[in-house]
Amino acid sequence: MNFTEFSEITQQKVDALKARIARLGIDLRLIEEQFVKGGGKGGQKINKTANSVLLKYPPLSLIVRCQRERKRSLNRFIALRELVDEIELKISPETSEKLKEISRLRKRKSNHRRKNRIRARGRC
Repeated sequence: MNFTEFSEITQQKVDALKARIARLGIDLRLIEEQFVKGGGKGGQKINKTANSVLLKYPPLSLIVRCQRERKRSLNRFIALRELVDEIELKISPETSEKLKEISRLRKRKSNHRRKNRIRARGRC
């Protein structure tokens, strides 16, 4: 996998992704990449072109598919970033930003539920 096609993405984002890949020790040669036809909203053009990206990482048996944007290069970058997130969840969950975000949302929801229970008791 090469990084030459990421011209629409800022260099800072590409460098940050490269740093995460190097920190986790991911071998980019092991990533299998396919471009498949998309589907869903977006009209005929989305359904005709192969702009959906499918990335496979066999050592951890991970598969990521991305079709958020209309451009293939943006979908490649987003899919690679999601794959790195998934690999980080499996390899080192203590440093995973995604896991920190999930726990932060859980805490916020539990605080919200607790406040609602307290309010409901006070109304009786």
